[in-house]
Amino acid sequence: MAKKIWNEIIDTIKEEWKFILFNILLLIVLNIPLNYYIVMGGGIDDVSSRVKVEDSNKGKGSLNISYVTQINANVLFYGLSYIIPTWERENANDYKYTESESLNDISFRGDLDLKTANGTATYWAYTLANKKVELSSARLYVIATYNDEFETTLKAKDEILSIDGNHYETVQEYADYIQTRDVGSTVTVKIIRNNKEQEVETNIYEAEERKIIGVSLQYVKEYTTDPPVDIQFQRQESGPSGGLITTLEIYNQLTEKDITKGYTIAGTGTIEEDGTIGQIGGIEHKILGAVTAKADIFLCPNGRNYKNAKKYVKEKKLKIKLIKVDSIEDAINKLEELK
Repeated sequence: MAKKIWNEIIDTIKEEWKFILFNILLLIVLNIPLNYYIVMGGGIDDVSSRVKVEDSNKGKGSLNISYVTQINANVLFYGLSYIIPTWERENANDYKYTESESLNDISFRGDLDLKTANGTATYWAYTLANKKVELSSARLYVIATYNDEFETTLKAKDEILSIDGNHYETVQEYADYIQTRDVGSTVTVKIIRNNKEQEVETNIYEAEERKIIGVSLQYVKEYTTDPPVDIQFQRQESGPSGGLITTLEIYNQLTEKDITKGYTIAGTGTIEEDGTIGQIGGIEHKILGAVTAKADIFLCPNGRNYKNAKKYVKEKKLKIKLIKVDSIEDAINKLEELK
């Protein structure tokens, strides 16, 4: 019986080999990866499932992160993006700091952005709620190198411990130290690379009348709080655009006020170190996702984002209340004013 089935399979392959080969080749071609992302309509997620303050207060409504779905493009998805109106193509080079960057480097930077946003959200939520918050760690990373223009021994993902034996608490302090050195001289940088501590030397260059070492740096800060807070986002939720809503959720759990007032509130925007709300991408997709999920209110960074959001809501005749916000304090004040 088994021999008979096997012979039938062999006979079919012999008769249809051209068709089978064509389909195999077509499948291979359609799955060739391209240097693009496909961005499609998103939705909203209640951020209380990711933020837990010990002995927290519960709101009647909800604060929701707006997101878009983004996938790495292949030939198939790239072609479908010309057919499906809600799919858009974004060149991966637009996300790169340099041409030599890989998608893995971009992903690493997105992970750092999320950690930075969570730390800043924690600081501002606890500060505005008059709760205890203290800096527990500040780690400085290389997030991009510019070897196309400036040769450096540093690499993306290096953690910088000191430069010439000096450790500073901000990126600006490191930059200020570099200004004291001569162009063409070298500095000794103590780093952690691949979990090993080592020292490397790198050159001082001049660009746009400033001295640099040919890299971009970013701090990731963590805080000790009372009461404790646990923030757990999934790996694919990297990036800084949830900073505004994360801050509001922590604040709402810390205080007896309920700034949700029973509404389903969605929103997007970064939380900067000074408490201002920064611009993000994909605002139209995020608003559409919020409307589809029946959100009542959408919080939007003032400026370019709000201008585009207002135009989109009007053109599409969407039913949702837009609230523009400049800072985290501004957002809290406007939510407290809701009836």
